[in-house]
Amino acid sequence: MAAPKKGRSASAQSKPGRSLALILIAIVALTGGMFASGHTTPRLGIDLAGGTSITLKAKADQGSAVNKANMDTAVEIMNRRVNGLGVSEAEVQTQGTDNIIVNIPRGTNSKEAKQQVGTTAKLYFRPVLASEPSGAAASPSPSGSPSAGSSPKPGSSSSPSASSSQKASSSSSTSPTSSATTQGRAVTDALKAGSSPSPSATPTGGPSPKPTPSASGGTDTAKLQAAYTALDCSNQDDRAKAGNNAKPGDPTIACGKVGKGYYKYLLGPAGVDGTEVKKAQAIFDTQGASGWQVQMTFNSTGAKKFADITGELAKNQAPQNEFGIVLDGEVVSSPYVSQAITGGQAEISGSFTQQEAQSLANMLSYGALPLSFQEQSVTTVTAALGGQQLHAGLLAGAIGLALVVLYLVVYYRGLSLVAMASLVVSAILTYVIMSLLGPAIHFALNLPAVCGAIVAIGITADSFIVYFERIRDEIREGRSLRPAVERAWPRARRTVLVSDFVSFLAAAVLFIVTVGKVQGFAFTLGLTTVLDVVVVFLFTKPLMTLLARRKFFGNGHKWSGLDPKSLGGKPPLRRTRRPAGPAAGPVDPKEA
Repeated sequence: MAAPKKGRSASAQSKPGRSLALILIAIVALTGGMFASGHTTPRLGIDLAGGTSITLKAKADQGSAVNKANMDTAVEIMNRRVNGLGVSEAEVQTQGTDNIIVNIPRGTNSKEAKQQVGTTAKLYFRPVLASEPSGAAASPSPSGSPSAGSSPKPGSSSSPSASSSQKASSSSSTSPTSSATTQGRAVTDALKAGSSPSPSATPTGGPSPKPTPSASGGTDTAKLQAAYTALDCSNQDDRAKAGNNAKPGDPTIACGKVGKGYYKYLLGPAGVDGTEVKKAQAIFDTQGASGWQVQMTFNSTGAKKFADITGELAKNQAPQNEFGIVLDGEVVSSPYVSQAITGGQAEISGSFTQQEAQSLANMLSYGALPLSFQEQSVTTVTAALGGQQLHAGLLAGAIGLALVVLYLVVYYRGLSLVAMASLVVSAILTYVIMSLLGPAIHFALNLPAVCGAIVAIGITADSFIVYFERIRDEIREGRSLRPAVERAWPRARRTVLVSDFVSFLAAAVLFIVTVGKVQGFAFTLGLTTVLDVVVVFLFTKPLMTLLARRKFFGNGHKWSGLDPKSLGGKPPLRRTRRPAGPAAGPVDPKEA
C-alpha cells in the first residue's frame, strides 16, 4: 500500500518559527529606525497640535481675472504643493471671493510652506545678453550702458551639455562689460541634457550682440540699459523690483545670488516657457560631485525650443553663450552652452540642499498659479479644543479595546491570549510606522485618523475570530487540535483576505475621492488593514501552530477555549483497518 502523501500543511506546520522570527526582525528594524530618526512619536495634525494659519489675498496678474475658476485652480495647486500625498493634513480653502486660507500643522516647515503656497513659480529660459557682479563686489561704472562685448570663457566644455562656469569679479575693468563676467556662475554647475534626440523646431531667436529688443524703439532700449546700469542687486528693494511686469517676449533685467554676493543680468526674450516642463524631480547625484539636482523633462514642444535656443547660444562668445534660468524674476542658474542640447531632459545642478532641490522641483512640477497672492496675515492656531477631542477619542478607543478584550476572554478563554498578543503586535507596528511616516511623507495624525485606528481594532479582531471559529469547527468534527489548526487555515485565510481586500478597497476609494482630514481617516484605515494581513499571516497563524503542540491547548483543556466537550464535538476520528477479501463486503463509495 502506498504511503499517504504529505500535504503543504505539514511543511508549514513544521517551521512556524521562521515567520515569527521574520516579524520580530521587522519590528526591531522599524523601531530602531524610529529611534535613529529622532521621531519617536507620530506627528499630530493642526486640530491636535495647533499650527499656523495664513491668509492670502488674490490679485490679478497680467490680465488674469480674480474669478471662481482661477481661485479653484490656485487652491488645487497650493494643496498639491503643501499636502504632498494628502496626509500632511495641511488645509487650503477659499474665503470669500478673493482670499485663500492655508492651515499648516505644527511640525511642518511653515516658512517653506508659505513660500510654496504664495509663489507663482513662473519659469523662463532667457538668453544672457550681459552680466556682472552687483553691489560691493562690482567695479565702478563710468559708462552709462553695458557693453555686450564678449571674451573667451575659460573652462568651456565641449560636451553636448550646458556646463556651468565660475563667476568672477574684475577690478581692472572700468566699465560693466561682459568681460567682467565671462566665467559664468558658481551657484549651478551644470544643466545637462538627456540623450534622446529631439526634432528641431523653428528657431526662437538667439541673443543679439547688444540688447536691442525687436519690439521696442530706441527709447525703450535706452531705458532698459539705464535700468541695468542703475540696478544694485545687493539692495533688497532693487532685487524685488527688478524685471517687474516684464513680458516673456521682451528683454528684461534680473538679479541672481552667487555664493554670498549678487550678480545682475540683462536678459533677452524668453526662449522656453516653464509650462513646457513636463516633469521635475529632485535627485541626488551618486556618481559625481554635483550633489542634489533638479531633473526636468520637457514636453515635445519644449524639447524642440530648448534644442533651438541652445543651438543658437552655442554659436556666441561669452557671456552670450549663457542662458538664464529665471524663476519668478530671479536668475537661479546661468549655465553656458558649448553645443546644441537636443535631448528632452535637463538637470539644474549646483550647491542645492535637499530641501532647496525638492522645493524647486515641487513648484515646477505643480505649475504656476494663475493669480498673484499677497500675504494678509499669519496667525498661530492653538490646540486646546483638539486636545480635549483627542482625550475623548483616546478614551473611546480604550473603552472599545477593553470591551473587545473582555469579549475575547469570556468567549475564547485561552485563545484570547493569542488575540491580545496579535493586537499588541499590530499596535506596535502601527505606532512605529506612523512615527516614521511623519518625517518621510509628512503624515499627520488628526482626529479622523485616530477614528480610523479605532475602527481597525474591530477589523483586526474579526480576522482572529474567523480563524478561531474555523478551528473550532474542525474540533467539532472530531479532529484533534494540531490537524484542526492546519485544516482550518486555508478556509480562514481566504475569508480574511477577501474581508481585508474589501476594507482596503473602500479606504483607497475614500482616499482618492476626498481631500483634507477625511484622507487621514482613509489612509489610517488602509494602513491598518494591510498590517492586519501581515500580523495574521506572520504572527497569529504560526503562534497557533506552536501552541497546538502544548498540552494545555492540544489536549483541549476546559480553559483553553478548545475543549471538545464544551464545543459539542464528535468522537475523535480514527483510522480503522478494513478487512481484506470477499468478507469485507461491498465498499460504500461515501465511506471510501
